Parts: sequence; C-alpha cells; structure tokens
Amino acid sequence: MARFKRFTRFFFHALFALLVIGGAAWSATALWLHLAGGVRIAALTVLGLGALGAFIARYNRRRLGWLVLATGVLIVGGWYQTITPRDNRDWAAEVSRGVTAQVDGNRVTLSNIRDFDWHTKTDATERWITKTYDLDQLASLEMITSVWDNPDIAHLLVSFGFDDGEHVVYSVEIRREEGEKFNEVGGFFRQFELVLVAATERDIVRLRTDVRQEEVRLYPVNLTPEQRREMFMSYVSLAQRLEKKPEFYNTISANCTTAVYRLALSLKSDLPVNWRLVMSGRLPEYLNDLGVLGGQGSVDERRTHALIMANAQAAHPGLSYSKAIRAR
Repeated sequence: MARFKRFTRFFFHALFALLVIGGAAWSATALWLHLAGGVRIAALTVLGLGALGAFIARYNRRRLGWLVLATGVLIVGGWYQTITPRDNRDWAAEVSRGVTAQVDGNRVTLSNIRDFDWHTKTDATERWITKTYDLDQLASLEMITSVWDNPDIAHLLVSFGFDDGEHVVYSVEIRREEGEKFNEVGGFFRQFELVLVAATERDIVRLRTDVRQEEVRLYPVNLTPEQRREMFMSYVSLAQRLEKKPEFYNTISANCTTAVYRLALSLKSDLPVNWRLVMSGRLPEYLNDLGVLGGQGSVDERRTHALIMANAQAAHPGLSYSKAIRAR
C-alpha cells in the first residue's frame, strides 16, 4: 500500500509538471505568433510568472497548485478564443479573392476565377474572370500534385475538365497577408485564414511548373459522372460556406489534402483515414489502393508519366495550355 501511494504521488507530480510545462510552451508559442512588441514581452513575462506560481502553489498546497493551473488555462483559453478568422485583411494579390459560386440547376457560375499572367514568383498581370459551367458537360477529374522540396510533401490541386476543353482548378490554400510568409507552426495556431482558389490551368499550373520550377504531376482519377459532379458541387458548397463565414487554415486538420478528403467523404462515407493524407506526396499510392487512380502500369510508372514539363506550351505552340500539358 505504501508503495502504491508513493507511485500515485509521483504520478500526479509528474502529470502536474507535464501539464504546466506543456501548457506554458503552447501558450508561449501562441502569444509569440499573435502579439508583438511590448505587449508580447509583457504577456510572456506574466506567463512565466504564472507557471512558476503554479509550481510554488503545488509545493505548498497540492490543490492550490491545480487551482492556479486551471485559472491559467481559463485565461489563456479565453484569450485564444478571441482570435477569430477575418476576410478583410490586406491580402496578397493571388489570394485576395476567394471563388464564389451561384447555382442554377445544372449550371454553376463561378466568380473570381484567377487567370493571372505570371512574370516572376511575386509579379503578375492580374486578371479575375467569371465563367458558367454546365455540369452535364463535366468530363474529367484530375489530381495535380506540386512538390517544392520534400517529395513526401505536396500541395494538392483538383482540376475539372469539360467537353468543350475548358478546365477549372480548385486549390485550398492559406490566405496570406501581403508580405506574410507561411510557416507550419503558425498553421497550428490560427495564424492563417483558409481560402478556396479557383483558377485556370494556365495560371495556377504554369506558376508552379515554369515560374516556381516545382515538380508538378497530373493524375487522372477514375470516377463515375455522378461522382465527378458530386465532387464539383462539394467545392461549390465549400466556396459558399467560406463566402458566408471565414475559417482558419490548420496544418493538420484543415489543409489542402484534408479538405479534399472531407469533400470526398460525400462520395464514400467510410473512406479510410490514412497517413498519406498528411504525407501528401504519397497520395497516388492512396488513390491506387482505393482503386480510383487512372493510368497504366505501376504507381511509379504512372508517377513518371504524370510529370508536367516546364514551358509545355512553348514545346507545343499549336495547342492551348491545357492540351499542351497533357501532350506526350
């Protein structure tokens, strides 16, 4: 019995220390990301004193230590809940407009489709267009992956093609402010809003292949016409939802891949969660396991075939950009 009591006492001491240290580290990161200047320094100082006070209170009176910890959690948690997504910041040009959608039977009108002419990574001739799509003419759905560094991590885009040769690409992205840079840590702490970009392939694919010189691959996805339509309308619903109320991006739970996964649940409610939803460069293997990855041969062979060459239209001057990136 005495040994059990000693173990229990040690366990709760260790648990308390873990909660205080872990909570202080999480809180310090949130404060650092969302505050600046003297306010940041003051808040971090108060946080440090509060953590120290929790340990002192725990040493003197165990229950008092838990009370101090709970009070700190309520204060920090209350402040954190005041951080809400906004849609009226000074946004970077390429994400300054999220796509909006109007539905009239089988026809969907998308406004704020991005059709920039990119000159450099940061400079472009801006053009926003509006187009109406007939869902009865929806002919294809293709997954586009874009890798800039680690081959296991890719940005995911989805391209919908129509019988007339038109394509529109959806991309779930962070909504950066002008001059702001993305970081994975900030993506866990409500630093970035979420935006749904709709763009032409000439804009959003060419930006990655020709300007940023990323490795971009185009994979056909085998779905029925009904499933393609359902996926398209899932993006429309997301656009309408974000138009009504902005949301935060999250590095794990609300990013380009997990957003598509949630949309795909409308097709298959028991779609399995898989580590490749995070290691998005391995999505072709995931789709292959689900039986929907198009093309012939092994996944590696299809990955090789899917690579889009840079300057594709220059190599095929008689073709439109969408046809040029599919020419082999």
